[in-house]
Amino acid sequence: MLIGVPTEIKNHEYRVGMVPASVRELTQRGHQVLVQTGAGLGIGFADSEYQAAGADIASDAASVFATSDMIVKVKEPQAVERAMLREGQILFTYLHLAPDPEQTTDLVDSKAVCIAYETVTDNTGGLPLLAPMSEVAGRMSIQAGAQALERSRKGRGMLLGGVPGVEPAKVVIIGGGMVGANAAQMAIGTGANVVILDRSIPVLRRLNAQFGNAITTVYSTTEAIEKHVLDADLVIGGVLIPGAAAPKLVTAEHIRDMKNGAAIVDVAIDQGGCIETSVATTHDEPTYVVDGVVHYCVANMPGAVPLTSTFALNNATLPYIIELADKGYKRALTENSHLMNGLNVINGQITCESVATALNYPFVPAKQALS
Repeated sequence: MLIGVPTEIKNHEYRVGMVPASVRELTQRGHQVLVQTGAGLGIGFADSEYQAAGADIASDAASVFATSDMIVKVKEPQAVERAMLREGQILFTYLHLAPDPEQTTDLVDSKAVCIAYETVTDNTGGLPLLAPMSEVAGRMSIQAGAQALERSRKGRGMLLGGVPGVEPAKVVIIGGGMVGANAAQMAIGTGANVVILDRSIPVLRRLNAQFGNAITTVYSTTEAIEKHVLDADLVIGGVLIPGAAAPKLVTAEHIRDMKNGAAIVDVAIDQGGCIETSVATTHDEPTYVVDGVVHYCVANMPGAVPLTSTFALNNATLPYIIELADKGYKRALTENSHLMNGLNVINGQITCESVATALNYPFVPAKQALS
C-alpha cells in the first residue's frame, strides 16, 4: 500500500502523522510511504531523515493526495484537503465530526473511507488513540489556565498555588476521565485546591484512590456544578461523550455569575465545548473574555507541544496503520471490531451513530456499509 503523510496546515499545527521511525516500520513491511516536503520540520525531522527511513518526498500536498491509498494525518482535513480526497481512499486522522457539519458534508461527498482516531476503542472500553492527546491536553490545561489567571491576560492575578499566608486558587475540573485526571495531577503539583466533578461513582472512586486527600471528588449534578463553578478561580472542561457533541454543562448564566477575572479552559472544544460561551480559538489568539471571565478554547492544544504529542500519538496509531496497510481497510475493519468503531464515513454514508444523530444524517451500521 502507498501511505501518504501531508504537512499539517491548521493554524500553528506542527505535529505530523508519522515520524521517521514509524515510516521505517511500514517500508520494512514492503509498503511505500510518501511524505510531503517539510512535514516533519515542526518537530525537527528533515526530509533526509524520512528518506533514510525509506520514504519518498513529495513536493506538495496535491501529489500526496493524488497518489496515496491511505492518508495519515493528525488534525481533521481542512477544506482544501477535503477537496483532494477521492472515492475509496482511506483517511486516518482525528475528525471530530459532530460539531462540524461542513467537514462532514465534504467527507460524505468525497466517498472516502474516513476512520477517526477519537472513536477507535479497545478491550477495556477506552479510546486508545484519543488517550495520548487527552493526557497532553489535560496537563496543558493547567499551564494554560495558570497563564489566563495572570493580570496581563485579564485574569484575577492569582498564582495557582498561592504562597505561605495566601490561599491557593480553586481549580474545578468537570469530567474525571483522561483529561480530568491529568489536569488534576498537574494542578495538585502547583498546590492548588482541586475539585473534580463526575457522574460516574467508579471514576470518582478511582480518582480518590489515585490522589487521596489532595483532591475533593463531587458527584456531578446541576446544583453541584453551579456551586463549585461560581466559587472557582479556574474551571477545566474535560467532558467527553465519544463521537458526540459535548453537553453544555456550564451555562452563560453561570459565566455571568463567576468571579471577575476567573478563567476557563474548555478542553472539550474539539467536540463543540462543554461551556455555553465557548468558541474555538487558535494559538495565535488563544483567549477572549466574556462577562469578565477569560476563556481559553484552543481546538488543537497539543499542537503547542508537537514533539511530545507526535511521539505519543505515533506510539498509539502505528499498530493500526500497519494493520490497515497489511490487510486493506475491508479486512482490517472486519477482523478488528475496535478499529471498525473508528469508521465514521464510507461511500457517502455515516457509520458513527452519534455523528449521524448530531447532524441529522441517516445512520448506517459499519458492518452494513462495508458489505
